[in-house]
Amino acid sequence: MLKTIPELFSQAEQKVNTVKAAEGLSLIKNTTALLIDVREPEEFNKDHLPAAINIPRGILEMQMVGKYPNANTVIITHCASGVRAVLAAEQLQKVGYTNVTAINCKFDDIYLANTHE
Repeated sequence: MLKTIPELFSQAEQKVNTVKAAEGLSLIKNTTALLIDVREPEEFNKDHLPAAINIPRGILEMQMVGKYPNANTVIITHCASGVRAVLAAEQLQKVGYTNVTAINCKFDDIYLANTHE
């Protein structure tokens, strides 16, 4: 049976650590976390968080293992709406990363929370 994106998101969200904007920003500022913006380059180039690196969800697993081979790397994913971030976090866990968190809210919420701190 085929699954919809909301169904996939719901299932993935149950398997990964998720936070909202303020908690995600706190994690970013208080840890040595790797902040990965999983949006497409065009989205990233329009606006992004200063600490973020752009690795689109479509190539995430291929890029991560080569660039960041430590399975214990603290990773935070985010995107435009939270959906790709959660799905990306789930994939990173499947690859073997053990400390992954997804910010599961809109980029605008993250960006606004970042500019008001």
